[in-house]
Amino acid sequence: MEKVSSMKSQFNDTKVMIGRSMRLSFRSLDTMITTIAMPIMIMFVFVYVFGGAIETGYENYVNYLVPAIILMTIATGGTYTSVRLSEDIHKGIMDRLRSMPVAKSSLLSGYVWTSVVFNTLSTLLVIIFAFLMGFSPNANVGEWLLTLVFLFLFTLAISWISVLSALLAKSVEGAASYGYLVLLLLFISSAFVPTDSMPKWVRLFAENQPMTSILEAIRNLLIGEPVGDNIWISFLWLFGLLVVTYIASVQVFKHKTS
Repeated sequence: MEKVSSMKSQFNDTKVMIGRSMRLSFRSLDTMITTIAMPIMIMFVFVYVFGGAIETGYENYVNYLVPAIILMTIATGGTYTSVRLSEDIHKGIMDRLRSMPVAKSSLLSGYVWTSVVFNTLSTLLVIIFAFLMGFSPNANVGEWLLTLVFLFLFTLAISWISVLSALLAKSVEGAASYGYLVLLLLFISSAFVPTDSMPKWVRLFAENQPMTSILEAIRNLLIGEPVGDNIWISFLWLFGLLVVTYIASVQVFKHKTS
């Protein structure tokens, strides 16, 4: 009974933390513009301005592009998770929360699950706009479910990377800088153009970094094509990143608050 009561207390504390973070996110206009409007505008530009000049082997360029925009949306949302946590740390709000009778596990998990909820809403809006731009996936129910699993794991991994970045950073600006690294990996991948069009040394890096495997797995699932080894490679990347960043975040947090 005591264990059940403790778990219920942790759940309630985490729910309160999620509510607090969600209110802050929806009150911030720049957060809404950057995490939702910006990816949609980038998708618009690539589809209607650059799309006609990019050869991907796809009849409809938006089908090729959508997975990249979804991952970009999640990565951008993760940056704000990092910024929000870093601000709370440097303004002393985290110390105030730690002094209250709340489950210590909820202090970090609240930011992570807020990121999951917020990014789910952002991704849904991006997909709606993608359909309006001509997105036409051929995935069956099983492929859609597997795609959602990959997106959920990607969001969790990005969220814990964001938390770790905030805990290690010396400033709020430093916490936000990790987002540029994630976006750089997206651009040096098969996100916008096939890797075959890249110089050999760039292609070698692009084809062997996690973003390309994740993108190709999601892209092939959505268009109903065989995923091949990408499904296992991307799963191993996501699971490994999630485990490593979770353990590292908890240990750094314990060290900082001990």
